[in-house]
Amino acid sequence: MQNTKIFTTAFASVYPHYIQKAEKKGRTQSEVHEIICWLTGYDEQGLQQQLEHRNDFKTFFNEAPHMNPNVSLIKGVICGYRVEDIQDELMRNIRYLDKLIDELAKGKKMEKILRE
Repeated sequence: MQNTKIFTTAFASVYPHYIQKAEKKGRTQSEVHEIICWLTGYDEQGLQQQLEHRNDFKTFFNEAPHMNPNVSLIKGVICGYRVEDIQDELMRNIRYLDKLIDELAKGKKMEKILRE
């Protein structure tokens, strides 16, 4: 898995796709925000600042207040890779987010997505 171009891609440029994917399946922007904040520890203000500054994924995750301690419960395949087997921490965090948004779009309940 050598797609490091995503590391330097602005989070704000991918963010609308997360929203679109969720809304297309009847989910909401606030649910996407809840997932992002659960995963990264950002609050709404911190998330908005990341979007306004157009920080890349590397900066987005490096500046995250704290990754949720339950991220190890996120398992499964996304983009052809098992998320739990991805060695690079940044790529794994990006794929965790992809996986959670994918679960939202597939209609999973928020309690299941947030591993409660």
